[in-house]
Amino acid sequence: MTQGPRRWLFVLTILVGSFLLFQVQPMVARMVLPKLGGAPAVWNSAMLVYQALLLGGYAYAHWLGRFEIRRQATIHLALFLVAALWLPLGIAQIGSPAPGQEALWVPLLLLASIGPVFFVVSAQAPLMQRWFAADPRAGDPYYLYAASNLGSFAGLISYPALVEPNMPLATQSWGWTAGYALLVLVVAASAAARWNSHAIHDDAAKSTEEPRPTLRRQLHWLLIAAVPSGLMLSTTTHLTTDIVAMPLLWVLPLGLYLLSFSIAFSNSESIKSTFRVIAPAVLLIAGGQALLSTSGGTMLIALMSLVMLFVVATALHDYLHHLRPSPRYLTLFYLIMSAGGVLGGLFAALIAPLLFDWVYEHPILVLAAAMLMPLPALLPWNEWFKIDRPLRIVVLLLLLAAFASYSLAVNWDGTFNGANGAWAALILAVGLLVIAWRWAYIIALGLLMLGVGGAETLKSSTEGMRTRSYFGVYTVTDDTYRHQRRLAHGTTLHGLQRTDKGDELEPTTYYGHRSGVGLTLDKAEQLAGPNAAVGIVGLGAGTLSCYRRPGQAWTIFEIDPAMARIARDPSKFTFLSKCAPNVPIVLGDARLQIAEMQPAQFDILVIDAFSSDAIPLHLLTKEAIGIYARALKPNGILLIHISNRFFDLEPVLAAEAKARGWSAAIRLDPSPSDKDPQRIDFGNLTGSNWVALSATQQRLDQLTGGTQPRAKADEDGAWVPLRAQPHFERWTDDYASTLPVLLWGHLIGKRE
Repeated sequence: MTQGPRRWLFVLTILVGSFLLFQVQPMVARMVLPKLGGAPAVWNSAMLVYQALLLGGYAYAHWLGRFEIRRQATIHLALFLVAALWLPLGIAQIGSPAPGQEALWVPLLLLASIGPVFFVVSAQAPLMQRWFAADPRAGDPYYLYAASNLGSFAGLISYPALVEPNMPLATQSWGWTAGYALLVLVVAASAAARWNSHAIHDDAAKSTEEPRPTLRRQLHWLLIAAVPSGLMLSTTTHLTTDIVAMPLLWVLPLGLYLLSFSIAFSNSESIKSTFRVIAPAVLLIAGGQALLSTSGGTMLIALMSLVMLFVVATALHDYLHHLRPSPRYLTLFYLIMSAGGVLGGLFAALIAPLLFDWVYEHPILVLAAAMLMPLPALLPWNEWFKIDRPLRIVVLLLLLAAFASYSLAVNWDGTFNGANGAWAALILAVGLLVIAWRWAYIIALGLLMLGVGGAETLKSSTEGMRTRSYFGVYTVTDDTYRHQRRLAHGTTLHGLQRTDKGDELEPTTYYGHRSGVGLTLDKAEQLAGPNAAVGIVGLGAGTLSCYRRPGQAWTIFEIDPAMARIARDPSKFTFLSKCAPNVPIVLGDARLQIAEMQPAQFDILVIDAFSSDAIPLHLLTKEAIGIYARALKPNGILLIHISNRFFDLEPVLAAEAKARGWSAAIRLDPSPSDKDPQRIDFGNLTGSNWVALSATQQRLDQLTGGTQPRAKADEDGAWVPLRAQPHFERWTDDYASTLPVLLWGHLIGKRE
């Protein structure tokens, strides 16, 4: 292939534009944290906005292609200058969302904040490829799309790894502005390199004589593009909801999705053929667990889901590359691809949460991938054994798989024991044998889904004990053997009530009498008198409400109306209805709601606001603690729950206490089984870590009785000093990196 003139310039322009485009996504998501927090649905809504703006940029590039290069360049550079009015990047000042309106508010906020800038930068990939192809010596422009997505991948991954840990948001914004200026310069240079060229090289276009793609072919492009886009978002939701709320997980699916384009649109035919062959098997193995909702945070399942996304997206995008038209219809091709991305995003981010009470969009998209993906036979057994009519054997194999699926579903207990593993292996083997027969392959995949946890997932939905909201999936389950009713947010326990008579109002899980919050609320009268004012951030099942005593003034803050409905429903939990039926519940983000209150409202303020197991970063910054300090009465006590599987948050609060000159202590309450392995508690109580902070040492000593040496942390009622981290930088709204407090060993299942 002949080398086109200034090839390096067009590669550089596309790399810079794509890098900036996907640096801005996590940056703006970080900026919006103080306004709404970091629920998976927030990220999915943001992704939908990005995809819509990308579609707009591609449509603009397609429209621009009707003009000569000179006029295209003039219009495009002028639009760059207009969009520069939105620099440096920041969050638009619009009103906070009403409870339940977040799904509409997040897109509006992002459009107002970065819409014009994102729009003009997003046009880079198709427009630069079109300019590149305007020279007849340039060759195939589609490989530049691989460079585009490589730049996107680098921009996305470098943010949490390099940019966020080393730069405050203000510096990040100005750095991005400098990158924008560089992009304008290289776009201008690219325009100069093609100034005398036509938008399309007429001779090349006429020589191909390729007719305009039919509507059916365009629809095929649309569907193939939609499935990986939706699968990327559904994988994000599925992992963070029902597999493991692993930090940085929201970035990984998008990064793998982008990387799949780089491989699919490259010229590495041997690598792409490998993905084509293994994709059906990977989809069967990992996609067969897409209906699983009882993994309890298994990292292996999370890893398999990410591998499936990457392999399947690469195979489908390679199929798109195979179906690409001539360069004459390049911008039309990318426009339809982008529309497919928006279609998949709409389904996964907006439509599915309204239709389903669980992340059913994930298995639906897995089946859609099976319908669209090329299916080369992995094991061509009919050729090996010279079988001319294998249909009867295929039917028998499917019947065998159906029997195995039924047996697995009946015997499923949430774990893979020997019998369960054997039945699952049998269905999987049948699926691998019938890959070449699409309808049989899809049936085998569906049977595997139903067998491996799918029947249990569907049963929970039919029983009406599951609720889905913008902030996650909540499931209420009964354990008659242990006499418990449990509330789970994804895989994280958010409440438990004992159902045996006489004990139903006893505090459970993280909130027992020996926990930090139990010790504090039991002493509320001693600390602040009989009329103590208490604020609780995070409702859960309402367990803490039973610490309320007559005369005390309580206020509960809850961001999710769905959680409030669950806690108030006596058919589900009775803590609230029996212990604090008249306590006001303030709906909305607690940080924003408390900031609007009059100062000096609370003697005790409890912060217990984890979303699944995700870290509430915007509730732990200098500005957030300042809001709580303003809401506390003189000598009030701030109590923060920091139990977490993946973060050690002690250094965060230790640095904050030191900066404010406050006194602080932590209660590390072990679970009963940790203290006494012979004790049978049936999981009513759970180990928890609570940090108490106060402006005066005297008030803290009144609560703790004086801190004990760290070695005595597991003694009943013992408060110990916070463990600081040397050179830890205080978290602010402008700068906060989670990497220094990430428990890397816990990501692979290790425990200290």
